[in-house]
Amino acid sequence: MHLGSIYLIVNDFNISIKFYENLLQIPVTRKNMDRFAMFDYEGKCIALMNGHFDSKNPDLVIHKGQYSEYFDDLESIAAAPNTRKFVLNFWDENLRKEYERVKLLEITDNLTKIKYVCNIRPYYYFQLTDPDGNIIEVTGEYIPEKGEFD
Repeated sequence: MHLGSIYLIVNDFNISIKFYENLLQIPVTRKNMDRFAMFDYEGKCIALMNGHFDSKNPDLVIHKGQYSEYFDDLESIAAAPNTRKFVLNFWDENLRKEYERVKLLEITDNLTKIKYVCNIRPYYYFQLTDPDGNIIEVTGEYIPEKGEFD
């Protein structure tokens, strides 16, 4: 088995595209109409699926096989409250610089300050949410300022 992509079923396709283009600093690599947008990102694919496309365009999509409401009701999935069980994690060489870049983008109302946790070794990170409430965590090299976590 091989990883094909990680894709998010989104409620507002165009807003989500703008968000991820700004966050990832790349344009959408490919689109399948307004149903699917793919970002080829460092050899991986992060994609967005428009949860409303199929129901609004039944003439453009053919579905076969047994329907499962749990998996196939994309409208409900896109509109459902986010449970925060999924985290998209990124790493950056300079966490402080990346934090400042993301902060200046003003793409979310949910942006934490840089945090610290230590289990085996120190781990520095900050978190934000995308337009659907998915958690994004950014970690990386960080030298705290004197007294920052006292």
